[in-house]
Amino acid sequence: MARITRKELKTDKFALEVGHTVDFFEEHHTEVFRYGAAALAVAALAVLFFVYRSHRQTGRQEALAKAIEVQEAPVGQGGPGTPLTFATQDAKDKEAIKLFSELATKYSGTDEGYVAEYYLGCIAADQGKLGEADKRFSSVANSAGKQYASLARLSLGQLYFAEGKPGLGKQMLQSLMDHPTIFVSKDQATVVLATVLAPTDPAEARKLLGPLRAKPGAISQSAIQAYGDLPPQ
Repeated sequence: MARITRKELKTDKFALEVGHTVDFFEEHHTEVFRYGAAALAVAALAVLFFVYRSHRQTGRQEALAKAIEVQEAPVGQGGPGTPLTFATQDAKDKEAIKLFSELATKYSGTDEGYVAEYYLGCIAADQGKLGEADKRFSSVANSAGKQYASLARLSLGQLYFAEGKPGLGKQMLQSLMDHPTIFVSKDQATVVLATVLAPTDPAEARKLLGPLRAKPGAISQSAIQAYGDLPPQ
């Protein structure tokens, strides 16, 4: 069975959007206080709630950042200024699994918890544990908000092909093409579908990639590269 890498699962840069939440009270402080003295008690409760929420959120994000730092750390001798390295991949995986597992358990139901669950799926896929990866990605796909869920579905679509379930994989990726999100665009889902179809249906892959080659931006480069990897007609 083919081993799926984290790169193939499109998880690089996944965490770029993590931590971009906006504190509600800071965003709406004018509305909170516009009603004058009569609303001060309610406003005070709102302040306490959102300060507490922000504090917990900061703690979650710091824990997630630490785990991601481990996940992205190089194995072997790092370059100048590299803050963290691991002697072996096994040592790195063990530490990453420990941190992500703690985060997923402690912050279950939060965005950070879902991100941790997703990364655990990525590690499992890297290790060839496709059943465990399927379970992790499915959990995020079924429970997280639509943005994070869409990333999990993107990975699941590819995973299904690796597990010998091309029908499910195509259905999953087609659904993402029909219902894109901020994290997974229609074009991205199209390139991924074409890539996994290429070995068995290069004609369909060519049909999907063709129009994307002329599009502006990075997607055209991805499409051109994937098109060039197709077997000759």
